[in-house]
Amino acid sequence: MQRRLVALFLFVAASTAVAQSTGSLTVLKTISLPGVSGKFDHFAYDRSGNRLFAAATGNHTVEVIDVPTGKVLQQIGGLGKPHGVAWIGNSGRLFVADGTLAALKVYGGTPFKLIATLPLSDDADDMVYDAVTKLLYVGHGGSTAAAPGRVAVVDAVKLVIVDNLPMETHPEALEIDPVSHRIFVNVADAAKVAVIDGATHTVTARWPLTRAKDNVPLAFVPESQELLLGCRTPATALLLNSANGGETDSISSSAGADDLFYDAATRRAYVIAGSGAVDVLELTAGKLHSIGKVETAAGAKTGLLVPALHELFVGMPSVGSRPSQVRIFTTP
Repeated sequence: MQRRLVALFLFVAASTAVAQSTGSLTVLKTISLPGVSGKFDHFAYDRSGNRLFAAATGNHTVEVIDVPTGKVLQQIGGLGKPHGVAWIGNSGRLFVADGTLAALKVYGGTPFKLIATLPLSDDADDMVYDAVTKLLYVGHGGSTAAAPGRVAVVDAVKLVIVDNLPMETHPEALEIDPVSHRIFVNVADAAKVAVIDGATHTVTARWPLTRAKDNVPLAFVPESQELLLGCRTPATALLLNSANGGETDSISSSAGADDLFYDAATRRAYVIAGSGAVDVLELTAGKLHSIGKVETAAGAKTGLLVPALHELFVGMPSVGSRPSQVRIFTTP
């Protein structure tokens, strides 16, 4: 009997440890989107209006969602494949990169109406905004020699393209150091990270990766001046020195990393993988540690971390008759 009690105690203790390690993410609620099918790409958030913008790529729409109620306030149609989205609250403008229409669409007003279309190359994708210079950096092109990879520099006030910087192949994720105004670009097919000087609009470095490749998402770690990359071959989270591109640490991750977010308050990172999981990592003293994994669904590859809400949004693709969903997790 005593042995059974000891065994039971050890089982409960082990179960509790697992629950704690994965309990850093807890499902708060799931927003169902009737009439929306397919997968999602990127998301953006309007803090003052508490609205979520979801690029429903498979549905060819952008869904404008009221977060507290889960109600769809507006469905923006007339799109091919919306990929990147950016909300600029000061101007009340929503920017949408459309990969099929090869354009950057700009919306404003209530309800949203199209106010400008800027031409890009095909596969217009992720973007990042510099709030100081009011410049928006948009990755596009790279699918053919006729449409090489580039990063467009867009004046978000005048709504004009002021520069187009060459990349070796298609630019995947973009991130910014808001202090130095450097923009970091994951050039996945070349297994490199490109660095753009925001002041001169020049590419100042191209860092080749050695431990892994197919580097799709990335996040900037401001307090330690590091970059965290999600690589697919092999499935790895890779830590880089943002001054010189030196690889300082790596750890195995779930397959198909497509989105990655870092929370400076908790020093935790969340890797959203298309294989159907969110990996929770902790960064301490320049080292990566896995502290849990939460299962989602196959194809749930993108989302958005909103630290102010302590919430992580993950896009869940439609399955059969079940429409697409947005699952909301609470974070520490």
